[in-house]
Amino acid sequence: MRPPRQIGWVISVEDWALIRRLVADGVPQRQVARDLGIGRSTVERALASRRPPKYERAAVPTGFTPFEPLVRQLLVTTPDMPATVIAERVGWTGSISWFRDNVRRLRPEHSPVDPSDRLIWLPGDAAQCDLWFPPRKIPLEDGSQALLPVLVITAAHSRFMLARMVPTRHTADLLLGMWELLQQLGRVPRRLIWDNEPGIGRGKRHADGVGEFAGTMATTVQRLRPYDPESKGLVERRNGFFETSFMPGRTFASPGDFDAQFADWLAVANARIVRTIKTRPVDRLDADRAAMLPLPPLAPALGWVNRVRLGRDYYVRVDTSDYSVDPAMIGRFVDVIADLARVEVRLDGRLIAAHDRVWARGMTITDPGHVAAAKVLREQYQQPRPTPDSHGQHEGLVRDLADYDRAFGLTDGHTDTLAEGEVA
Repeated sequence: MRPPRQIGWVISVEDWALIRRLVADGVPQRQVARDLGIGRSTVERALASRRPPKYERAAVPTGFTPFEPLVRQLLVTTPDMPATVIAERVGWTGSISWFRDNVRRLRPEHSPVDPSDRLIWLPGDAAQCDLWFPPRKIPLEDGSQALLPVLVITAAHSRFMLARMVPTRHTADLLLGMWELLQQLGRVPRRLIWDNEPGIGRGKRHADGVGEFAGTMATTVQRLRPYDPESKGLVERRNGFFETSFMPGRTFASPGDFDAQFADWLAVANARIVRTIKTRPVDRLDADRAAMLPLPPLAPALGWVNRVRLGRDYYVRVDTSDYSVDPAMIGRFVDVIADLARVEVRLDGRLIAAHDRVWARGMTITDPGHVAAAKVLREQYQQPRPTPDSHGQHEGLVRDLADYDRAFGLTDGHTDTLAEGEVA
């Protein structure tokens, strides 16, 4: 028999396994100890141990040991205090990297614990909503390029994904995007889960219009508490999936081109097996939709809505761009309504201007007909107006003086006509 290999006073893993095998084969412990050149107590400890032997260095005082109580005291009151600040407070002058390692070892003992439960998503119960910013700029109408948000909705039970690019993070555009995607889905999940997106709401209050939208849909727009990423992890993981599986190698000519390519890709992605549910989202979609709410009978009132008095400039503003209006309506109140694709201006319900909405910022959109009408009105305004004649009277507007006599009671009800040159 070969002599046992030892790590310090502990036998090696191979010898621990050999001792247990020999004793299991019926070799007496005394003989095993003699053949391996080890003590009988070592054989007994090897048989009693259910785990392989492991060398552990005995704890010895280090340069950090005198500072440890002070570090723990700071971590009790402020568990997230940076290691560099702790080092300054306790007067540490040694290696900062080693100090960080020791603080990292102690910090979990003093940090509050926030466990997360496994979530079970029932059919029709919820859909998670988020904004994804593709890491590539999209060309716009004025030749500029911009990073634009994509509104993503993932049905929690089926994992079915829908998405659409929107021009801004403004509440009006987010609600328009949600309504369009819900129409594609054909049903309404009982909960629409958002994080603290400013366009949806902050704190305890929804943004203006969100409550009305939820009421029309008969659903609940649920905003998560801070530091609760697990409740919206489905849609956030898919944002990373888009960046690694959809974006590489693609170019886009416009937001519409992006939406067309993304829609084609989502049709393929929704037909792939999802590892966590072991099936395809399209196979679960019918059961998910069956438990959702129906779409409302009437479309909700959404979009950019404003009522303004049309100025001499005869332009109205939506977001940051201006759109022309028939100048004949200058001075009157008009209603401006815009969705993701179109801007309309109405007077008492009658359409007086319509434009395609532009996504570039600070543009001026002009209808040539409005410019021509403004020119005609300007020329009419600049023409000279009729003036009174030299006597200060207009022909045909001379009044009989006897009317004034009767008005002031200077006659007895009849008029006496005097001959020319006669004195009354």
